[in-house]
Amino acid sequence: MSIIDELTSALGPAKVALDHPTLTVYAVDQAPVLDYQLPQAVVRAESVEDVQAAVRTCAAHGVPLVARGAGTGVSGGAHASKGCVVLSLERMNRILALNPDDETAVVEPGVVNADLNEAAAVHGLMYAPDPASFKMSTIGGNVATNAGGLRCAKYGVTRDSVLALDVVLADGSLIHTGHQTFKGVAGYDLTGLFVGSEGTLGIVVGVTVRLKYLPRDVHTIAAFYPDFRSAAAGVLAVGRARVQPAIMELLDAGSLVQLDAAHGSDLASRGSSLLLIQTDGYGAAAEAAAIRPLLIAGGAAVTMEASAEAEQLVELRRNSRGVEVDDEYRVGEDVAVPRSRLVDYVAELEAMAVAYQVQLKVVAHAGDGNLHPTFWVDRVDDAVDAEAMARLGAALDKSITVALAMGGTITGEHGIGQFKLRWLGLEQKEPVRELQRRIKELFDPAGILNPGKAI
Repeated sequence: MSIIDELTSALGPAKVALDHPTLTVYAVDQAPVLDYQLPQAVVRAESVEDVQAAVRTCAAHGVPLVARGAGTGVSGGAHASKGCVVLSLERMNRILALNPDDETAVVEPGVVNADLNEAAAVHGLMYAPDPASFKMSTIGGNVATNAGGLRCAKYGVTRDSVLALDVVLADGSLIHTGHQTFKGVAGYDLTGLFVGSEGTLGIVVGVTVRLKYLPRDVHTIAAFYPDFRSAAAGVLAVGRARVQPAIMELLDAGSLVQLDAAHGSDLASRGSSLLLIQTDGYGAAAEAAAIRPLLIAGGAAVTMEASAEAEQLVELRRNSRGVEVDDEYRVGEDVAVPRSRLVDYVAELEAMAVAYQVQLKVVAHAGDGNLHPTFWVDRVDDAVDAEAMARLGAALDKSITVALAMGGTITGEHGIGQFKLRWLGLEQKEPVRELQRRIKELFDPAGILNPGKAI
């Protein structure tokens, strides 16, 4: 019996898609595609048992299995591998438990980040990690990539909010890792190991998360600067004052112009760079009052935004990657450097754009040194000459090597996936990579779980 027949027999035809349009949609996420492959089938799991059946069937046939959430990843972690089955977890979208007293929730992997936050808000709570795609991205996908977001500076990344996981291993068995309490140090931290493993060690089918208090007060500061480097210096000024904003985001001139064109705003007329800061909690007003004069002293035109405009500014920041999907002509990067090197790195990025004759725009989670420079070259009739592509590739390589030289990392929150594998060896040397390969072999000896990704 073929694997398609076995999957259909085990799961039912309604959960196994074979039509070309579906295969095409589930073949890629939002990252540039290096090796386009169509999956053999798309399995839409609705239960833990469905996931176990799909894993066991693929294991029996030696067929690769690529788990997928909403497909909002930008590093190719959910790209189809040759001959694979794509396992969609979108239909596993139930909030299984929400305990306001324990400040925890148990969710299936297909729960959308925004939906969990909406449910938690009823109890005065929130799920802190908030990637820009929070209205679409799923908790399972956030776990797979250890996603970050705007509130990272104060509340941390996904791993900081995950207490326990239910995971289906490569042989179809189900394990539970972690604990229901905020503190727990028994044994090795397998929960932390699975978070960020991009579906290469197991398939996450349940997540226990820690919730935070929904802030009673929020103050938003918009600081417009004449240039991006001055705005980056403003970030350091806030840090030296030992004030911890919840959100501290940087947008350069190119990003402001693009947002104005797309949304009819007037950001570019107010300055050439925007430092957007949000303080929250009972001390929000005092923190905002302490920050404002520091920014003015650094040359910024500073406004305390009213709630409606504040919400609009934060929403515009979430849309600042633009409507374009990254491809071979336009690549959004995800590097992080120590905050003390932000100004230096921004200067280097601007120099790279000039030297390699490529377009550049930059947004950044400045509070934790995570930058998203986007490089692109223009194309005419969907074509770009080889020389322009070579310049784009050189600029990307340079942005990575400079970040590493400053003590940074090649990925702050998007994961390695398929696209960033070419640079992983620059950051992680042997025997660290060999140790990771041995861990992969222990959990997935046949190598069927998301092969060619993450490590």
